[in-house]
Amino acid sequence: MIAVAVAFLFPVYTLVSLSLKDPGQISRSPLALPDPPTLDNYGSAWTAAALGPSLVNSTVVTVASLVALIALGSFAAYFLARVQTRLGYGLYVLFLLGIVLPFQLGMIPLYELVNTLGLIGTHAGMILFYTGIQLPFTVFLYTGFIRALPREYAAAAQIDGASHLTAFTRVVFPLLRPITGTVLILNAVFIWNDFFTPLVYLGGSGFETVPVSVFAFVGQYVSQHGLVFAGLVLGAVPIVVVFLALQRYVIKGFASGLKG
Repeated sequence: MIAVAVAFLFPVYTLVSLSLKDPGQISRSPLALPDPPTLDNYGSAWTAAALGPSLVNSTVVTVASLVALIALGSFAAYFLARVQTRLGYGLYVLFLLGIVLPFQLGMIPLYELVNTLGLIGTHAGMILFYTGIQLPFTVFLYTGFIRALPREYAAAAQIDGASHLTAFTRVVFPLLRPITGTVLILNAVFIWNDFFTPLVYLGGSGFETVPVSVFAFVGQYVSQHGLVFAGLVLGAVPIVVVFLALQRYVIKGFASGLKG
């Protein structure tokens, strides 16, 4: 266990250590401890890459995409899990195909669609893209979890006069807290850390996310490694905090979904 922990922590040590070194220290001894450590890279990265606006852009895209995914995914999964018909099974298989097939296969048609809608270089375009791409995975997780829930919960509410919508929002959805935490953190990590899609859809628009902004320090001939690592640390802190806050839901919700 100690050896495995060291193997996983070594990249984290390297990332933080290099972010605290000046260029001379990085070239002489990249793996040694900073001597002396400096915070200049963090100030330079924050200013040069405009990380403040980039963090806002990443937050807006991630939060809005998560809200859409949780709302649409939970509603769709409730239908697929409770309606035992050929239509429901066919739709579920269709969602599973969305997990198997890589989105890169449809990158050009997707780009043309977003461009036709006039959403290139906007938050709305990225939110629409991420919602569509991650919806199959979200539905898969929710469906497995809902199938494991007793039907009697919603049935009791309907006997008392509640509609299907009320039964779901008031009774079923609160019971989905573990899997919702799993859906939230897994999708948040993917959306927050994604580099390729924001580079294509937001490059040069002024709405770049953190990974794209940090990439500005990497050039063909000269790379400012200290600023790169400092920018990566600053960009990773928010998602790490969210993960630590929700980690107890991840394995619990994911395991429950697979069991169902």
